[in-house]
Amino acid sequence: MQKLTNKEEEIMKILWRLQKAFVKEILSEIEEEKPHYNTLSTIVRNLEDKKYVGHEAFGNTHRYFPIVTKEAYRKKYINSTISDYYDNSYKSLVSFFAKEEKISVEELKDIIDLIEKKK
Repeated sequence: MQKLTNKEEEIMKILWRLQKAFVKEILSEIEEEKPHYNTLSTIVRNLEDKKYVGHEAFGNTHRYFPIVTKEAYRKKYINSTISDYYDNSYKSLVSFFAKEEKISVEELKDIIDLIEKKK
């Protein structure tokens, strides 16, 4: 599974939400800096080449749908991020968020409760 560019991820988020969409429907969902229709069409075809997206043909037009689930993509790249930036340490990842004040003590307690319930 290849890493996606930021723009490709943006398009995949739209497809994951819509489940099936024509290029014009994807374009209407983009909120900022809408690409030209042809540019977006190329990005979607690139996603298809990377095996993230499939299509159904309706005459000369295609309706696209995700092949890779959001969960599968998230799992692959969160593990990659932890490996690349946190030395394979989830503790380092959580510590980073705690130092940046992105996670509260209550949220950490909830995480501990979840872990203890799994045991």
